[in-house]
Amino acid sequence: MAAGSHAGPSICRRRRADRGGETSTTKEEHGMTHGARILHLRGAAGMDAIYRKISWRLLPLLMLCYAVAYLDRINVGYAKLQMGADLDFSNQVYAWGVGAFFLGYCLCAVPCNLLLEKIGARKTLLRIMLCWGTTAAVGAFVREPIEFYVIRFLLGVFEAGFFPGAILYLTYWFPSARRARVFAIFAAAALMAGAVAGPLCGATLTYMNRYGGLSGWQWLLVLQGLPAAALGIVAYFRLDDQPEDARWLSSFEQQMIAQDLERDEQALTGTANNDDDEDEQPSALATIWSLLRAPSIALLALANLLLMAASYALMVWTPALVQRWGTGETMQHGLLTAIPNLAGVIGMIVIGWDSDRRRERRGHFIACVVLAVGGLGLAIAGDNQLALSLAGLALAATGVAAAAPLLVSILTAQLNRRRAAAGIALVVSFGLVGGAVGPSLGERILAWGDSAAMLAAMIVMYLAAGAILLWALRLAPRRGGPSAGHGETDKMARN
Repeated sequence: MAAGSHAGPSICRRRRADRGGETSTTKEEHGMTHGARILHLRGAAGMDAIYRKISWRLLPLLMLCYAVAYLDRINVGYAKLQMGADLDFSNQVYAWGVGAFFLGYCLCAVPCNLLLEKIGARKTLLRIMLCWGTTAAVGAFVREPIEFYVIRFLLGVFEAGFFPGAILYLTYWFPSARRARVFAIFAAAALMAGAVAGPLCGATLTYMNRYGGLSGWQWLLVLQGLPAAALGIVAYFRLDDQPEDARWLSSFEQQMIAQDLERDEQALTGTANNDDDEDEQPSALATIWSLLRAPSIALLALANLLLMAASYALMVWTPALVQRWGTGETMQHGLLTAIPNLAGVIGMIVIGWDSDRRRERRGHFIACVVLAVGGLGLAIAGDNQLALSLAGLALAATGVAAAAPLLVSILTAQLNRRRAAAGIALVVSFGLVGGAVGPSLGERILAWGDSAAMLAAMIVMYLAAGAILLWALRLAPRRGGPSAGHGETDKMARN
């Protein structure tokens, strides 16, 4: 195969010198043969095998990185159990530290994603993970509140580029019709990390306390921070920036992937290769301003804010709710709180797979909202009965977890190459604002009323997110989708 690819140009040059009139005919015949060969491979081997190969190469490492990042984000909640005694930090200091993280994240998500677009994913992930892993480990040695604030702010700054950057990176490899399941599998890493966070952090706090002169919370931050730095080095050598850089893909596989991605781009812009002229590309500020002025993108950002506010509130307050519903044993409590997370992992992967199979997004998102609202309603109707209320939370977690990857899939299908980096980071930043506000709002409602009042507030937020997403899709311009080039009706063109 390699020899043929090198021989081809020399043969063409020789024929052009001897029989100039036959050159174009030879090229046309070669192009037709090449196209027929690609079409044959598409039909025989199938694109599924190619994208399965890509998934097994990229997703396990990205999921592991995301799980470690998620642990570094939430482990301060467990570290706080011992930090308060060692450092005399009040709850207000802890709350300001959490807010500093979200502030740094929201400020730097868009610049980090724009930088990834310029320098590539490998260098970006190396920089991000080395910096955040080192910063997380250094957090074990803070002594004053101001040091704690600075560490949490820097952790938000460095981690800001990871999730939106990983989403952008996956759009370089997968066309819009295949992204829901890929995003769902990737995002499942956070739920799996949340499920193991309690036992893992609890064991570290218990068994490593005072070992080597360090407290358990210090060991917790060090042992969960340094792996991120190591994974950054692994990602640099393991990942490739683009499909055309991947030596583990054949040239035909690379070309078929490029065809799928180019079809997406043509469906969005209506023309082929319209952004090859670098001189016509707008500035970053102009791109961000155009995104903010686009009604459908702005509404998707608002829907994500409401969705993440309710989701983070549910995640943070699930242990307290389960405790209120009647479990007293610590081990039993930890196992029961893992049930909604496990249900969410299964639900988001299955629903994402079905959404790709049916090539439909809107109906699946609304179904997720119905699941979330129905589950929370069941938890309220359970009237503090553990079994019924926990079943309602598991049902709600299924809908909540599956809705987020669908929203991101809908978003990426509306962004061309020029706007993808800024658009993904912008919408994710709005979601993080919701993540900062949601748990605090839940605490206020829980203090004012009871668990039913807090769950009712979440129902309102989920319904509002669903309504806003429908509104955004109605305002989105009608475009041809992945099947438009074949004359087929494509449900994903607007859905």
